[in-house]
Amino acid sequence: MLHSTSNCLMKPRRIKLITLGCSKNRVDSEHLLRQILANDIEISPENEPLEKAAADTVIINTCGFIKDAKEESIQAILEAVEAKRLGYTSRVLVFGCLSQRYRHELIESIPEVDGFFGAFDTQQVLEALSSSWDKKYSNQRFLTTPDHYAYLKISEGCDRICSYCSIPLIRGKHTSVPQENLFAEAEFLAQKGVKELILVAQDTTYYGVDLYGRRNVAELVERLSDVKGIEWIRLLYAYPAAFPEDLLDVMANNPKVCKYLDIPLQHISDKVLANMRRSVDGEQTRRLVEKFRNRVPGITLRTTMIVGHPGEDKRAFEELMSFVSETRFERLGAFTYSEEEGTWGALNLKDTIRKREKEERYGRLMELQSQISLEYNESRVGTQQRVLVDSETDKYLVARSRSESPEVDGEILIDKREMAKDYQSKDIIGTFVDVEITGAEEYDLHARMKKN
Repeated sequence: MLHSTSNCLMKPRRIKLITLGCSKNRVDSEHLLRQILANDIEISPENEPLEKAAADTVIINTCGFIKDAKEESIQAILEAVEAKRLGYTSRVLVFGCLSQRYRHELIESIPEVDGFFGAFDTQQVLEALSSSWDKKYSNQRFLTTPDHYAYLKISEGCDRICSYCSIPLIRGKHTSVPQENLFAEAEFLAQKGVKELILVAQDTTYYGVDLYGRRNVAELVERLSDVKGIEWIRLLYAYPAAFPEDLLDVMANNPKVCKYLDIPLQHISDKVLANMRRSVDGEQTRRLVEKFRNRVPGITLRTTMIVGHPGEDKRAFEELMSFVSETRFERLGAFTYSEEEGTWGALNLKDTIRKREKEERYGRLMELQSQISLEYNESRVGTQQRVLVDSETDKYLVARSRSESPEVDGEILIDKREMAKDYQSKDIIGTFVDVEITGAEEYDLHARMKKN
């Protein structure tokens, strides 16, 4: 525990846990919530407003990756502190990446918080709740996603030396989760109704090196596909350097493994990639993407790019634009470079590109990608798709195919007015249905259910 007051040691009746940042944080929160539940403490829904949650303790799992994420975390802490002042809650506890890295500054600047904890201090959080960690629940979770899909964190930390990234400073060296633990967790999730496993880590393709002496994510995926009840397996956060090519064979041949790969490439310019310390150059990147397309026909590629990184002159940016235009990634996100204290880039590179220029480049790149995405979606109109239904609105069932990952990609909207009379929408959520794609937008698709 990093900081506490005497008020921090009371056992609550009901807690509310707010998770910020990435899906890896969400997994951490779900492990903690399962332990909290085992200690006979009620859990308030995350999306319930603080003033209505009736939670005597608010816990915030923070993100500290980039400037925007830090600001969001601080704002969430301040809102919780205000809720405490107004009497909506009695205590505020904070853990996760932000407090792991900025513990002393947070203690000084927001003393109203009752306890600050690091990213790995979940047992100490429980102790602050007058509770304890029970090993028999270590491979169990309290799901905060819909019941039919879950993230599975296969490793922690990162051995990479990317110039812009603070993750190794926060999360430490790469540490794989033993396979037997992951199988036990996957089996528990399947028994709870999970049909889709989404594998996450700081670097999923480095899995196994520390435990087994080699990258064996392909073997892990194959074995997870044998878990009864799991129908889809999806892989996020791959890394391009020394990519384990046996994974491509699994994607191409195992029907449970989605032909979908999230692999942040970050750039294509040799100079920028060198400044980023990515361990690959532009030609290697191009060959890798070509290999993906050739060895896994029909693969959906999601990537992320950074614009405005030191060394990205106008020529380098135009090279990036040409690469995106030619490669036509089905999914692409981007963010502007921000100097993160303590990183190699902050210590050794000068951030000379003006904020306005970064934002203009970002706008141009995302405008290009929106057109590519629209054209890709239009090419799917008239096709038949097997989809997993996530939720519903007044007008639509909201679903995804193998080509869409939750939270980051577009959705397939099924018109409820065209559903067969024998279907009840509430019974379809969390199940697979067959649809025909009838319309396309930049990121979302429209569909109707196929008649039996």
